Amino acid sequence: MEARGKMHILTGSMILITLGVLIILDNTGIYGFDKSWPVLLIAIAAGTLMQRLKDIGGWFIGVAGVIFLLVNNWGYDLHVIAKYLIPVLLILFGINVLIKHYKKKQQS
Repeated sequence: MEARGKMHILTGSMILITLGVLIILDNTGIYGFDKSWPVLLIAIAAGTLMQRLKDIGGWFIGVAGVIFLLVNNWGYDLHVIAKYLIPVLLILFGINVLIKHYKKKQQS
């Protein structure tokens, strides 16, 4: 089996396990699915990032999952989160671009 197929199995398994745990938590009344569903996004992101750490889509899904989890469980206002998160993400993206540029420059 090719490596890509193995990684899809890993991600799919993580999603199924996470979904099963969340359903059990909901059925027992410990933690409602209405508040825990963003954990599925985080599981998808984790599986994607295990395949390729530089996958922007994986990071986007993970950040969205964390934001939804914060909003659903702790009542954080999305506007307040975005007010600080967007500038931090821009800074991190800029640092990443600089690092890639200098690594490429040193290799040539």
